[in-house]
Amino acid sequence: MKRFVLLATAAVALCVGSMAQAAGPARSKLDAFASGMHSLTGKFSQTMTDANGRPGKTSTGTLALEAPRQFRWETLAPSRQTIVADGSRVWLYDPDLEQVTVRVQSAEESHSPLTVLTDVKQMDKDFNAVEQGDHDGLSWLRLTSKAKDPQFDYADLGFDANGLARMVFRDQLGAVTDIRFAGWQRNVAIPPQTFNFVPPQGTDVIGDLPVITTQPIKN
Repeated sequence: MKRFVLLATAAVALCVGSMAQAAGPARSKLDAFASGMHSLTGKFSQTMTDANGRPGKTSTGTLALEAPRQFRWETLAPSRQTIVADGSRVWLYDPDLEQVTVRVQSAEESHSPLTVLTDVKQMDKDFNAVEQGDHDGLSWLRLTSKAKDPQFDYADLGFDANGLARMVFRDQLGAVTDIRFAGWQRNVAIPPQTFNFVPPQGTDVIGDLPVITTQPIKN
């Protein structure tokens, strides 16, 4: 679960150098895409390839982000799965297992290259980056985490004229995740309930549930 959240959102190389230097084409497209953005919705398709080069099934779904730390990643096919980060906790719902796993939302989620699209300044604090040139019709920027214990080797972000088009992650075991995006909508009004997950009735809930406090009844 943790790996999936980090990659999906889990969700977004070496060094851009001083920010006073002129930005390359990929960084310029990132800045234009993220400028003034506080919310983002779109669609994705995702394929994971293991360290031996064997690709898995491609999954598709939708995503929504809102600054500073809320996101919803919903896989619709070939099987359903929902991940919601509400700013306090991360909820993973697997309908096939009728199970919800919940844990405290740590600072690691804020280190996701995807969630920091709503805060490029935070991205510059958490990642080093280097231009990777143009290929496959996109301008590429490689990110590597500044964390002492990074969750992945690198994340490559590919930009076209409409913004972020692809993200390619390689984890520390050699597996590669390729995510393709479409249908971006910037700064749309996202209903608050999008980031408010309530476990469906009858599901098993495992993990660190929030403490519900009740106020004493006054006579």
